[in-house]
Amino acid sequence: MGLEGYKGIMFLVQKEVKGHVHITDFNIATVLVDGQLATSMSGTTPYIAPEVFACALDECPGYSFPVDWWSFGVCIYEMLRGRRPYEIHSSTSILEVKQMFTSLKVHYSSIWPERLKDLVKQLLYLDPDRRISSLEAFKKHIFVADVDFDKVLARDIKPSFVPSKDHLNCDPTYELEEMIIEAKPLHKKKKRLAKQNSKRGESQNSSVENDGQDGEENIFKYFQVYNRER
Repeated sequence: MGLEGYKGIMFLVQKEVKGHVHITDFNIATVLVDGQLATSMSGTTPYIAPEVFACALDECPGYSFPVDWWSFGVCIYEMLRGRRPYEIHSSTSILEVKQMFTSLKVHYSSIWPERLKDLVKQLLYLDPDRRISSLEAFKKHIFVADVDFDKVLARDIKPSFVPSKDHLNCDPTYELEEMIIEAKPLHKKKKRLAKQNSKRGESQNSSVENDGQDGEENIFKYFQVYNRER
């Protein structure tokens, strides 16, 4: 999974990997040796860990790999609930962020199973010493204990959703980008959408048939698939 050594987590679903999701960084990376701490105030603001803000306020000497796992926790929470645990934006001041961390309590949906809530909570501990901060610790959590990570890394587990290769797979607000990239963006759009809907129906049917494969619980069922048309 390779979380160590980057900040500003973003998600990239590549056509070449046929629906397998990779977490990667498009901007700033920091390489740390054992015992070394980072001190810069850098990253994508809504995903920055509390200790990074504290460091910017001269309230801590530095930070290390746990900041990446905080960002991972924010991403998981956002995918599950459709919003982030704290309403932090690029324009939010550091003092406002500090107040949020000290006064606001993160809401965990009552429909989430307890083991899923516990995993997200352990990724979002304000104290980095209590936070899940290694792949080994993550693998041991009860929510993912039955996941065969060798199969995950080998891409042997069939994705529940495979994005279409016929168009950009992004939020509709990026339609302008599609019009710039596509050679014929408008007059063939209806035909492309019809073809896409047909393929999506086939993919969903295949996904239903493969639910619960290998007798393992499908932990991904708690995450909603983004439907571009709806």
